[in-house]
Amino acid sequence: MRTYGRTADAYGNLTWVQVSTDSAGFNDYVYITTLIQVLKLSIGESPFWSNYGIPAQQSVIQQIIPDFYITQIQQQFSQYFASLSVARISDNPPTYNINVIMNNGAKFQTTIAS
Repeated sequence: MRTYGRTADAYGNLTWVQVSTDSAGFNDYVYITTLIQVLKLSIGESPFWSNYGIPAQQSVIQQIIPDFYITQIQQQFSQYFASLSVARISDNPPTYNINVIMNNGAKFQTTIAS
């Protein structure tokens, strides 16, 4: 299994990186990368996964934080990890803290601005 995610180098240049199943057969990093991409995706933007993403433009116009959609995304991805928590830490811009306990017991944490 594989997916692609964007990463920045020391100069801030963004490049696409392939993330694949690890040597032990775990797909945790594939799903973490996909989760991060979905949090940055507008709902209906993907031609394959139209129910993934958040209504970012509508949220900005209406000034309503998309917490319902973040909870929905957390429910969609929680099946792939031992534990998944996505919690809002800031309103402006909406910023979320992601805490994951992977299937091999390792912990992963990052902060994502939607």
